[in-house]
This record gives sequence, structure tokens and C-alpha cells, in this order.
Amino acid sequence: MASSEEERAELNARARQGETVVPGGTGGKSLEAQEHLAEGRSRGGQSRREQLGTEGYQEMGSRGGRTRKEQLGREGYQEMGRKGGLSTIDKSGGERAAEEGVEIHESKFRTSNR
Repeated sequence: MASSEEERAELNARARQGETVVPGGTGGKSLEAQEHLAEGRSRGGQSRREQLGTEGYQEMGSRGGRTRKEQLGREGYQEMGRKGGLSTIDKSGGERAAEEGVEIHESKFRTSNR
């Protein structure tokens, strides 16, 4: 069984080759850098929750969706959901809709600024 030092050395070598070896450590060029990135990213959301309180933090999340719905209008928001549900890692919802013959009515999206 590999010792903790040997395991860290192997993970560090993989990280230096560009592999993400720590969840949330994307972009780190070493094991230690990835650990710091992951810690900072997780702490970011926690800090904001502490500032707003749990209820305020939840309200902030639901308000974002309502704001977008107001921008697009009810029909546009539904079309956006339909299009988003078709998206995959390698293709946008619009590309998949075209391939599969699913009709997306872009005219339902409100584009005017208030």
C-alpha cells in the first residue's frame, strides 16, 4: 500500500500534467494549488450565506430565475427551458433541436430592453 507521501507525490505529478485531481481544483497547476482553489471556491458560497442568512441566500437564488422570467416573458422562459433541456455537453439546445426536428419559437423570446 502506498504511503500518504507517495500518494501525494503521484497526485502532484498528475496535477502538473494538467489533470484535475481535487474536486473543485480546476485550473490548479499543482496538488497544493488545486487544494487551495477548492477550499476558496467552497468558502465563497458559505461566506455569502453567512452574510445574508439562510433565508436571504435562498431568496437570492429564486430571485435570479424570476428576474430572467420577467426579461423573457412567460412564453420565452418556457421556450428557454425546452431548449435548455435538449442541450448536451457537446451541443447547444438549439443545435440538438435542429437535428431532432424540435420546433423552438425564438419569436417568443422578448429581446427589447426596458
